Amino acid sequence: MHLELGPRVIIQFSNGVYITESVCWAVIVAVAMIVVAHIATRNMQRNPKGLQAVAELIVETTYKFVKNTMGSHNVGFAPFIGTLFLFLLFCNALGLLGQRAASADMNFAFALSIMVFFVIQGSSIRSQGIKGYLKHFAEPVPFMVPIKIIEECVFPVSLGFRLFGNILAGFIIIHIFMYMMGGLSANIGLPIPLLQAVTPLPAMAFFDVFEPVLQAFVFSMLTMVFVAKGIIVHGHGNSNGNAKEAS
Repeated sequence: MHLELGPRVIIQFSNGVYITESVCWAVIVAVAMIVVAHIATRNMQRNPKGLQAVAELIVETTYKFVKNTMGSHNVGFAPFIGTLFLFLLFCNALGLLGQRAASADMNFAFALSIMVFFVIQGSSIRSQGIKGYLKHFAEPVPFMVPIKIIEECVFPVSLGFRLFGNILAGFIIIHIFMYMMGGLSANIGLPIPLLQAVTPLPAMAFFDVFEPVLQAFVFSMLTMVFVAKGIIVHGHGNSNGNAKEAS
């Protein structure tokens, strides 16, 4: 059995730059989401139906979820969180099309986690200003500065590894299981690899359906929690208001 752990290179340029299948699928998913969103909203009706009804349900659910998780003062993050979740969901679930999940590529996973890291830091700076943002690193005592810096830098690493590791593990398990069932079918003399076609279905249901949803949800949830935490922790002026709202 030959199993490539890294994504295939689709285009190789003479200067050493290359484009992998993960990049191609990520672009395809992004373009598809834009097209579907345009089609769903190009002819808005007062009484929604069809694709517009589905789109409005997704938007309404996202806004409610973000409001309940991050607070009404952070509901402006709903479009970002909703887009992030759907993008990750579709990139994770490419196994349903017989393709390698884009998030099984470490570069893809860490690109998203680094983007989230800058969103968190940018939101913190915007809520408190540069002075307040830098000041929180020395709280409650100045010797906490290196620990706080390490804490901030470790988050995108753990977030990226969590996504990459879980999706890659599912990819490997499915391929190993398919190989085993194909060999077992041949050993018991079946004319066709019947076991290879039937027995992996429960595993595929988990790793290609449930796991993509779970990992997209976990990634989005952690993003919401740390963005909200950054604004609350760094934005001392809003702490009382946030506490009252939570109560």
